[in-house]
Amino acid sequence: MRHRHLPTVALALGVVVLLDVLRVWLPSIITIFGRAAETPAELLGAFALGWFVLALAAPVLVRRLGARPVRLVAAGLLAAVRLALTAAPGGRVQLWLACAGLLAGLVWLAATAATVVRPVPGLAFGLAGAAVGHALLGTEDLVWRGGVLGWTVSVLLVLAFLAASAATGDRSPGPAHGSSAPDRPAADPGGGPTGVRAWLLVGPALLVSGQLALAPAVWNASYSYGYGTSDFPGLALPPDGSASVIPALAIGLFLAAALTRPPARLGRVVWPAALLAGAVLFAADRPNWLGWAYLLAVLGLGGCLARTDTGRTQGAVTDPAADRATGRRDTGAAQRGWAAVGGMLLFAVGCVAYYAAYDLGYPNGWVPVGTAGLIAVSAVTGPAQAAPALTGYARSLTAVALAALAGLAGVLHRPEHPATPPDPRPAAVRVVAYNIRMGFGLDGRLDLDALARAVDGSGPDVVLLSEVDRGWLLNGGHDTLALLAGRLRMPYVFAPAADPVWGDAVLSRFPVRAGETRPLAAHGAPTGAQALGVTLDLGGRELAVVATHLQPPPGQGPVAQAREVAAFATRYAAGRPLVLGGDLNTEPADPAFAEFTRAGLVDALAAARPLRTSPADDPRTQIDHVFVSPGLTASGATAPRSAASDHLPVAVTIALP
Repeated sequence: MRHRHLPTVALALGVVVLLDVLRVWLPSIITIFGRAAETPAELLGAFALGWFVLALAAPVLVRRLGARPVRLVAAGLLAAVRLALTAAPGGRVQLWLACAGLLAGLVWLAATAATVVRPVPGLAFGLAGAAVGHALLGTEDLVWRGGVLGWTVSVLLVLAFLAASAATGDRSPGPAHGSSAPDRPAADPGGGPTGVRAWLLVGPALLVSGQLALAPAVWNASYSYGYGTSDFPGLALPPDGSASVIPALAIGLFLAAALTRPPARLGRVVWPAALLAGAVLFAADRPNWLGWAYLLAVLGLGGCLARTDTGRTQGAVTDPAADRATGRRDTGAAQRGWAAVGGMLLFAVGCVAYYAAYDLGYPNGWVPVGTAGLIAVSAVTGPAQAAPALTGYARSLTAVALAALAGLAGVLHRPEHPATPPDPRPAAVRVVAYNIRMGFGLDGRLDLDALARAVDGSGPDVVLLSEVDRGWLLNGGHDTLALLAGRLRMPYVFAPAADPVWGDAVLSRFPVRAGETRPLAAHGAPTGAQALGVTLDLGGRELAVVATHLQPPPGQGPVAQAREVAAFATRYAAGRPLVLGGDLNTEPADPAFAEFTRAGLVDALAAARPLRTSPADDPRTQIDHVFVSPGLTASGATAPRSAASDHLPVAVTIALP
């Protein structure tokens, strides 16, 4: 007899594998199909949503061919694509592989939903397992890691998924032979076919968990804001190792809330309120609120999922033998399949709607709040009595998982090796300015080692980074800044621009004594921008450094923002030597470029021009720049060729007076 918890194990492992594919598919849509905003947002959104719409045919396929064969074939394709993505060279091959894996995963979900009436335990363990894996890897995906260790873990993961799927018997419902009892859907205590409510929320739960509640990168970013003292208002600094404790504890609390029976009042009021409060705090785009948003959302999501776990209490899947004994047939299989793919369509709509705002310029805070509201309403309107508590076996499994997560707290933090101490009183500093495109190269692959080589090859003392991502789900949910800073062994100062986890950063081998950020007026541009000023201690002398990424309004140059940045930099420097750089989205002959020279700043790259930096594979424009204050001498300007981003880095040596 097959173990009755095998469907839960198979579902949990499948969720982990599907999330691995999603973390490749989502950024591939932007970097490969979208080519970083070159493709119209409407076309990009239609392409992305089309795969989820196509999956709406999956329940029909399951009904005609049967749940088990469809599930096994889809699981095999999903597993094969998961391994192929690690070996893929990137580019169009990666995009189409990821699309095929996504479609296979959606079909697998629909076939699984046809028999599994209680998806919450499997979903909870899958989300928690994926979060643990992401945290252990420092928020870098396993799918991007080759080598013996990466391949070994990947192969073991997909083999375990396939074994659990194959061992789960064909217990799909069928007609009771010789029975004259009428067919009727098995119903949960809240009304409607069994399990439909829970399956509908799988997609929204993936969105909320990936965007906020179970995203270790978001916690890392939020925790680093706590280190911003009065000398660094609104800025993020590298946290100490205690930051790793919270994700482990939060994942444990999520499992405890999701897998136990909540008291009626707690389930109906407290958990939905906590989830909504977390989503509202997240949508407010206030860095200091991000940590509270994370903790409230993780607890609220787990508790709300528990409220929807109202399926049959004697097993995870439908049982034809039991149905024949009662003269009943479960006709809710099709409804559960539709609910599963429909919920994933909601996931896709939420992702596209949230991130298209940064191209089209409309408010997007309603997306996380609306998604959380859907989950909360489902929990509030559920039956008065939630599903029974877990069996003794499952409770033991949960206890073991919680103990393991608590023990991971020390493992999650991997201390950075100290950088080589710089000359305490240097005669010159080497400056690199680089738009890193969230860590994705021209091939659409996340290759932070290549990115680090592109930066480190110039021997920098100070690095100015643009398009720094610290947890966007659309880009895979990585803390790119912490991963890159660890490789370069350079501490950072981060300033938010579009939202608290996307902006600009300065890395320095010299001590940073103070910092300040100024948000720039949008002037019609859809994506936010800021100017980050930091003060470096060069052995008793101070150097002011300003990093920015100008965002021009559609069809215009960033003249107004350039004027704001030049004024901010001049004020911030207050007579001290100044270096200003970044992706300025303007060329030397443009009016926006003239705003910097009009403010008295000197083009540090002038002697090496033309110094084209974009696109990286065929540079045609000079939009990445470094300016210095009069009295500083620039030399050795280069733009090293690299495919680690869609821009080339610019490097220059600045001689100090």
